[in-house]
Amino acid sequence: MKQLSPLEKAKKRFMRGIYVNREYSWLLFNKRVLDQAADLSNPLLERCKFLSIFCSNLDEFFMVRVGSLYNEQLTDPGVTDNKTQLTAAKQLAGILAVVRKQYQNRSSAYIKLRGELAKAGVRLLKASELTPRQSEECKGYFLSRVLPLLSMMVLDAKHPMMQFENGKHYMLYDLERDGRRMIGVMCLNPAADRLYRIGYGKKTKVVPVEELLRAFGHLAFIGYTVKNKMMVRVTRNADLDTRVDDSDVEHDFSEFMKKKIESRAHLGVVRVEVDDAASPLKGFVLRLLKLDESYCFEDAHFFDYKFLFSVGNYLAPEVAASLRYPPFKGAIAREIAEAPSLIDYIFEKNIFLSYPYDSMSPVVDLLDECAKDSRVLSIQITIYRLANHSRIVDALCRACERGKQVTVVIELMARFDEQNNLHFASKLQEAGCSIIYGMENYKVHSKIISIVLKDGENIRYITHLGTGNYNESTSQQYTDLNMITADTEIGEDAVAFFRNIAICNTDYAYRRLLVAPETLKPGLLSLIDREIEKAKQGGEGRILAKMNSLTDKAIIDRLVEASEAGVRIELIVRGICCLLPGVPNKTENIRIISIVGRFLEHSRVYCFGGEADRVMYISSADLMTRNTDKRVEIAAPVLDREIEQKIYDMLQTMLSDNVKARKLCADGKYRPVETLGPALDAQNSFIRN
Repeated sequence: MKQLSPLEKAKKRFMRGIYVNREYSWLLFNKRVLDQAADLSNPLLERCKFLSIFCSNLDEFFMVRVGSLYNEQLTDPGVTDNKTQLTAAKQLAGILAVVRKQYQNRSSAYIKLRGELAKAGVRLLKASELTPRQSEECKGYFLSRVLPLLSMMVLDAKHPMMQFENGKHYMLYDLERDGRRMIGVMCLNPAADRLYRIGYGKKTKVVPVEELLRAFGHLAFIGYTVKNKMMVRVTRNADLDTRVDDSDVEHDFSEFMKKKIESRAHLGVVRVEVDDAASPLKGFVLRLLKLDESYCFEDAHFFDYKFLFSVGNYLAPEVAASLRYPPFKGAIAREIAEAPSLIDYIFEKNIFLSYPYDSMSPVVDLLDECAKDSRVLSIQITIYRLANHSRIVDALCRACERGKQVTVVIELMARFDEQNNLHFASKLQEAGCSIIYGMENYKVHSKIISIVLKDGENIRYITHLGTGNYNESTSQQYTDLNMITADTEIGEDAVAFFRNIAICNTDYAYRRLLVAPETLKPGLLSLIDREIEKAKQGGEGRILAKMNSLTDKAIIDRLVEASEAGVRIELIVRGICCLLPGVPNKTENIRIISIVGRFLEHSRVYCFGGEADRVMYISSADLMTRNTDKRVEIAAPVLDREIEQKIYDMLQTMLSDNVKARKLCADGKYRPVETLGPALDAQNSFIRN
């Protein structure tokens, strides 16, 4: 019998019956991102970006998911995940085996991209490829422009052991002087330019700063003999414990979060990357960090590929333009752009916005109009992630300064955006806005704006509900759905929602909205049950849904029950999917696809029934336990039939995608969708239309 490799064993262990392990499914998603770096239907500079995105995704995966499992392995080693019954230790072993193969794949992808970039007109040179003249030029640049930015030290009996900071590049040297052996450490300042252009001839040649370090870093250690050298980067656990005692009315949660953020740079190490795994210095690093060798990965090129985002700057503008996606800007419907008053327009007709195909400007313009309109009494909004220069925040500050009552629920536990949110919370507070830092130990992930107006003697409402953040930058890169409505019942629900946030109350029955952690999951389960009952009665049960991730076991099991009853289920799941479709007698009525393309698919839609009895919700929530049980999320009904039909047609177009779509098969592999007709890229189709 053929012996399975460690990688094959890991993959097999990660699947159990109808279930796929969450972490393995995420790694499969990131592989689909890496695949885009080799997909020739993408322009060259866009493929470079996909490689960089793959690497930054992997960095976050280690900081968050591997960090969490690493903690669990130490504190609760016997606990297993509820789908594949794997302990944290077994999951980690499998993750490390899969990731090691992905490191090889990303290295191969870079080599191919480097070759194509050279043909396009920009050569990324290694230090070993420099001519004597080029080497002398680079040496001068290193000594004058790079060396002053480096911090360095020599480890010996009089110098304490240093601590590698998260994500920084270090060059280590095995030094000798007067018969004594020491370790030299050189830290690369993140402010240093990543690329240096050699000369200004017809052919563009650039040298990454890492190559300059490899070639000339030893010159800083005057009087020492360099025996060995190795570049290293560590990844630290970023899984912060942000639980607090909410009965303590005297603590300042913003100060608590500031201290937690500061601690992140020094938490335990969960990964070490080196450029030379054969270097004797690797053993020194692993001993220093008390880390097993299985957590050490080699990349002889780079540890991150962020410089690939800027490599187009070294090409002629017309050449770079031909190697990128054609420019695209979100549209604003003429009737919206020409409306004398957005408030009055919304009183007459609901607005539907589909980012990035539609611009986010109408939302900002609405807030600006609210700041000036005497009818507006209050504005309330939830904020999870914001652009660095937020027009939304500016509009809220202006509204407050003009006497409107503005309440902002800003989530300080939005991972890796904590610092940004602290900054904006302070700015909003200074403008006079009322600030609420989330709700108990739940993250507030909902996307909602509630505007209350007094129109004559009547109280009226305008409510914005969406699937994505109030972030102008990501609205141009992520696909999200938005509705702005004057529906009274939704408006009253929105006001009640903010009131409940303020008093930390989750036990409330809304008339229109499904709100986690109390009513969202039960509401969706009851709609699945409705389709099951229809199928059992001989009717046609239908479920169509789109989300980023599917991990909630209760929902997965109910979908399996629906499939067994004959309900036709079609799911568009971009990332993690813990459900295997096509398993005979279990999930054979379930079809699952994933779309990874130019824009990050981010919208969530849950649709039940056929044309006659269709019920549709858009939501801030994925079908993950963290969303359904541990966050404050909203699913909003699509009551406007015209908007419902637009969303339904969009979903059908995505299901017909045969260019970027990949289908999940019963063996856990993602494969291209069969091309039965003309090529259809759903995202390009939406751009054209």
